[in-house]
Amino acid sequence: EINIPARANRIIKEALTDRMDNAVQLFRGPVNCRVKSGGRHGGCNLKSSQGETVYHNNSQTTPSRPRFRQTGRWCRAILVCCAASLLWTPLGFGQVAKKRFEAEKKKFQAERREMVEVAVKGAGITNQRVLDAILETPRHAFVPLKLQDQAYFDAALPIGEEQTISSPFIVAFMTESLNPQPTDRVLEIGTGSGYQAAVLSPLVKDVYTIEIVKPLGENAKKVLKRLGYDNVFVKIGDGYKGWPEHAPFNKIIVTCSPENVPQPLVDQLAEGGLMVIPVGQRHQQNLVLFRKENGVLVSEDLRPTLFVPMTGEAESQRKVQPDAKNPKILNGDFEEDLGENGFVQGWYYQRQLTLEEDKSAPSGNRFVKFTNRQPGHKAHLMQGFAIDGREISDLTLSASIACENVVAGPHPDDLPLVAVTFYDELRRELGTRFLGPYFGTRQWRNRDLQVEVPEETREAIVRIGLFGATGSVSFDNILVRDIQRRADKKRR
Repeated sequence: EINIPARANRIIKEALTDRMDNAVQLFRGPVNCRVKSGGRHGGCNLKSSQGETVYHNNSQTTPSRPRFRQTGRWCRAILVCCAASLLWTPLGFGQVAKKRFEAEKKKFQAERREMVEVAVKGAGITNQRVLDAILETPRHAFVPLKLQDQAYFDAALPIGEEQTISSPFIVAFMTESLNPQPTDRVLEIGTGSGYQAAVLSPLVKDVYTIEIVKPLGENAKKVLKRLGYDNVFVKIGDGYKGWPEHAPFNKIIVTCSPENVPQPLVDQLAEGGLMVIPVGQRHQQNLVLFRKENGVLVSEDLRPTLFVPMTGEAESQRKVQPDAKNPKILNGDFEEDLGENGFVQGWYYQRQLTLEEDKSAPSGNRFVKFTNRQPGHKAHLMQGFAIDGREISDLTLSASIACENVVAGPHPDDLPLVAVTFYDELRRELGTRFLGPYFGTRQWRNRDLQVEVPEETREAIVRIGLFGATGSVSFDNILVRDIQRRADKKRR
């Protein structure tokens, strides 16, 4: 018995050297051929040894002795294609799939190493156990297949059901803030895709994680089980209520944002335990570390942030709702003092930035300046805001910009600019418009961009910075103005 790849090679060789009878015999199927008058084209059926037709020409056919000379190229091409198809049998496909899997594995490992060095360790994470956990956790396994090429970007990604997977830096930052110990029992609120639980798994004794969206929770449970995270336990339910059956917990991590800390979570945190949680208004949140002392939470502000809202009971108790009919950027002139933790008020994901004071600033006396000397290292600032595309049809994005010795970074998105990205109610990206990019050296200039707002828009994010480029760039007076109502536009 000739093995499948070898037999396929033999068929191709015989067909290409005009020994068609041998080729057909190796394929173990008859050829029924009728040559039309003129002898240049004919109807043709080619069948496998199981009698399945693998090629059929629509010409009417009658059995006859194969006349390969007259059909020459037709039969050679057909047999070569059929022989090649044999390589994609379970044996052949398995070999190809294995090689592809190994190549992708190496690619993802390389991207993960770069991500850890640049976006995690390079951004200030120092706990070696946390760095090792991020390095060993396959983030691409926790994002949708169509987004796997973006798995190792330092960015939040949509995972469906109006939810996102947090950026690698934020996952590492929150994990490090908890100071995870091998004896810890940890409660996570907001399983999402399961990535945060997977990162925690090798660092602690047990992880109990709750997801309110059933499809997400069930999928996360499958992925975590398949990847061997045996100390992670997933529950479908409202995270506001915690998991009292397994309380108390040494650590609690919340990956969605309520307006205030839910009381059940306070009750289920062990004395001396730590909780890290984003709290605040929908688009103005602070990541806070709480320590339970004598039954009371003592808070420490960590950094501004933006998470998806905690739904269920927590959302029903939210008192301040976003005003999507009147979109605006907060502290766009950067005149407010830095917060106690050294971050620019109203903005989040601050990297490689200083707040400068100069009377020559385009607006007021202050502006922000980004400086980066290492190509590819991120330097940026972001702010989210509510905007309803059913109400708002157009707006103008404005900014004042100056730069000095700016050179593009090594990646396509390493460009200094001001960008606004729109998202629908499922947090799917609808499009990005931007001012820039800006290179070289330039004095202060005011720039405007008229933007059409997609009708499906429900929120937007403004980004400013170098984004991996090198040099220095300064921004001031970032705002949205000249807002046009969709109803007014339709009347015109």
